[in-house]
Amino acid sequence: MSAIPATLQRPVDWLQVFFGGLLVALGDAAFATTVWFSWDAGGLTKVFQSIAVGVLGRASYDGGVPTALLGAALHLFMATVFVLIYTLVARRVPGLLRGIAIKGPLYGIVLYIGMNFVVMPLSRVGRSPSFTHLDWIALSVVAHMVFGTICVLFARRALRWSA
Repeated sequence: MSAIPATLQRPVDWLQVFFGGLLVALGDAAFATTVWFSWDAGGLTKVFQSIAVGVLGRASYDGGVPTALLGAALHLFMATVFVLIYTLVARRVPGLLRGIAIKGPLYGIVLYIGMNFVVMPLSRVGRSPSFTHLDWIALSVVAHMVFGTICVLFARRALRWSA
């Protein structure tokens, strides 16, 4: 039997993965609330109901606080999975933990493309974003570049990486 490579032996600090996901989820919720919704109870409810649309369809908007809570839980789960994926891949390819200023924004672009052109069309949302508001798309891509950078930073923390 061959020895396990050192990078795969590196333990994962799961709490850092969760904290990274939490920070991405909070940042994305703040971004969505600022750009598309209002900063009141109704706006915050709509933000998370719009996420629950992915599993419930348009009925999510009729579900009140329970569907908003479902959307918030789904949002935190997805954001944590984004950090987890980067962490597990970087565990095998440690070079992904270097060059945060490049790899973070690139990962964010991958996240934007994946969410908008794979996940959303396959969900109950059933469509990709329209290109009628290029300013919104540009803002969203930039926000995702920040979220990607957060993912890389927390992957580094989760793997106790120091360069």
